[in-house]
Amino acid sequence: MDFNFLDTRKLFIKINTSEVMKKATFAAGCFWHVEEVFSKTPGVKSTQVGYTGGNLENPTYEQVCTDRTGHAEAIEVEYEPEEISYKELLKVFFENHNPTTPNRQGPDFGIQYRSAIFCHDSEQEELAKEIKEKLNPIAKERFGNEIVTEIKSAVPFYRAEEYHQKYFQKH
Repeated sequence: MDFNFLDTRKLFIKINTSEVMKKATFAAGCFWHVEEVFSKTPGVKSTQVGYTGGNLENPTYEQVCTDRTGHAEAIEVEYEPEEISYKELLKVFFENHNPTTPNRQGPDFGIQYRSAIFCHDSEQEELAKEIKEKLNPIAKERFGNEIVTEIKSAVPFYRAEEYHQKYFQKH
């Protein structure tokens, strides 16, 4: 195959930009369901469940369940922005839980089951606030309440115990 310098440079740039991954972190109740949904989302390259938003380093599941660490069960998503946008990830997030119930999803209740978006940059934060505001009238109509989803800057994410990872794939 014959390449000239410009063609080679375009190929190099394409390879490098397609390898740029971004992170998104969401809390939407029990992380098992949330991971299952995001792991099947095209453009999502990897997921891991864990704990974030609390005041204890390296918490265990048992500690988080006491409701005293302040952590949320969360999912960290690594995604390819050329395949799926952050806005599309927000759509998946809001469509797959009830964002109007504080500290609860279905039968699960406690601060660890709260709805939250942990933003990795100002662009994610602005978009999350914009989408939340646009969805609020729909949420009021559908659920009878306003969206209570917290939107915060990302803080340390602690990977959950291995038995929680890819839970539905294992069981």
